[in-house]
Amino acid sequence: MRMKPRFRWLPTPYRSLLLFIIWLLLNQSVAPFHLFFGLLLALVIPYICYRFRDPQPLIERPLLALRYILRVIADIITANAEVAILILGPLHKLQPAFVMVPLDLEHNLPLTILAGTVSMTPGTVSADIYPCVEHLAADAPIPQRWLLIHVLNLENEAELIATIKQRYEAPLKEIFKC
Repeated sequence: MRMKPRFRWLPTPYRSLLLFIIWLLLNQSVAPFHLFFGLLLALVIPYICYRFRDPQPLIERPLLALRYILRVIADIITANAEVAILILGPLHKLQPAFVMVPLDLEHNLPLTILAGTVSMTPGTVSADIYPCVEHLAADAPIPQRWLLIHVLNLENEAELIATIKQRYEAPLKEIFKC
């Protein structure tokens, strides 16, 4: 599946905006020269590099993406407190385990974001995505994928899987419309 850019001259607008802001921050200046050169680089670099990218879905709902980021930050803060309580308590009560979460996402970018989200949340770490589809033939159907995660303290596997799917995977499907 080939994703086409919305605007031919601006194939990745978020990347262009990010490049422009980083250029200004690195130069610590908003002088006309830096504005012009930053804008030029922000337009030219993504235009040249776009042909070399693997096609990925575009962010279709940026406000939902912002809400997702805020949710993940809140979850990280909450999980930090929960992990601190678990670690300071009796260690014999911990129930570490590996859990296989079935995935509905197909594209690599949302999968990577999901795996990163799980790993950033204290108490869980993404270990692998099964199967690795990079080795499949281009016309082969994508098999069911699973995210293998390690959990510091597993109380209810079904509840954990439902939480990950509802809290993280479902919003990513909406954000990327996939």
